Amino acid sequence: MKVLIVGSGGREHAIAYCVSKSEKADKIYCTPGNAGIAEYAECAPIGAMEFDKIVAFAKEKEIDLVIVGMDDPLVGGLVDELEAAGIRTFGPRKNAAILEGSKAFSKDLMKKYNIPTAAYENFTDPDKALAYLETAKFPIVLKADGLALGKGVLICSTLEEAKEGVKTIMLDKKFGDAGNEMVIEEFMTGREVSVLSFVDGNTIKTMTSAQDHKRAGDGDTGLNTGGMGTFSPSPFYTREVEDFCNKYIYQATVDAMKAEGRPFKGVIFFGLMLTKEGPKVLEYNARFGDPEAQVVLPRMKNDIIEVVEACVDGTLDQVDLQFEDNAAVCVVLASEGYPVAYDKGLPISGLEEFGKHEGYYCFHAGTKFDGEQIVTNGGRVLGVTAKGKDLKEARANAYAATEWVKFDNKYMRHDIGKAIDEA
Repeated sequence: MKVLIVGSGGREHAIAYCVSKSEKADKIYCTPGNAGIAEYAECAPIGAMEFDKIVAFAKEKEIDLVIVGMDDPLVGGLVDELEAAGIRTFGPRKNAAILEGSKAFSKDLMKKYNIPTAAYENFTDPDKALAYLETAKFPIVLKADGLALGKGVLICSTLEEAKEGVKTIMLDKKFGDAGNEMVIEEFMTGREVSVLSFVDGNTIKTMTSAQDHKRAGDGDTGLNTGGMGTFSPSPFYTREVEDFCNKYIYQATVDAMKAEGRPFKGVIFFGLMLTKEGPKVLEYNARFGDPEAQVVLPRMKNDIIEVVEACVDGTLDQVDLQFEDNAAVCVVLASEGYPVAYDKGLPISGLEEFGKHEGYYCFHAGTKFDGEQIVTNGGRVLGVTAKGKDLKEARANAYAATEWVKFDNKYMRHDIGKAIDEA
């Protein structure tokens, strides 16, 4: 089988790694890919939003299955276009990807179907948003409605901060058209947990849990990023929490989307907050999380192609989804200055070490081959992932492996998974 992966980050590298282990995959392509993905796949310089070119490429190469990794092409309707051309594709159609594409839609869905989430209001008029804030309880959360690279969420401690946030999102349009509508949401406290799931429109099978670290600096300080590291499983995701989520959140979301005429096939990412009142949904994503995929997928026992095809074919109920009884930690190596300004084109060394050690992975996020060597090509450069018998061992292994990699301006958090010590 010929498989095409759409995307260029650490998530797509993790997907490509899993696909390369499948006995079903004879040839792997990736658009646009990166220097790490090129180890497993033939990369083509086609942007993830160049739908016509992707469809034409898939036809030309006689692709049997496309896996769309990124949020933008999913929300934009790439799956619809590939399916219209007769190409089997894994991922939600446009009308289902709205689960991630519009926070206002997802909040309204949860309210309608009694899925636990924070209290909220939606606004398209900045003046009405400002008036609402005058009587609000702080801290409070402002969310740009659309996609904003994981950065369109502002936590405001005071009325002054919140007013500035409305200006940032709705008037200055820092996040572009994503800020045409805004959600103002109750601030929830508790442990955050991420749970990814495979969905075939009717059946949902959850993967092992994980926890991301969004802030740029140690101690959860600094700006929000796309993710500075993650660990799996979460010690806070207990059997009791899982049972509650199975009953009130997971299947309820799948059933709600089907009832709305938007059957969801692909991956639903549940961002959960474990509050004193019980688990609540922070957010949905319509694809594998990044960097969550970098700790979850290496622990999956199943052939990823078999699971993906079951989602496409509506036979997921026949799959016994299994994960290794161990742990994994991912530490993101970024360029100093991320997520604001940073240098690119810096040579990277030490990557060959990962091929010498089992249970260690280096997933490329922002790299390219400049004709002579692999160099940095983004803010988040690499995801260094390691397994261990438990989270403490995995954490120690991951941080040891970060020392193998060298490039100028290398930056990382030093407390990824520190919450493990408090569990």
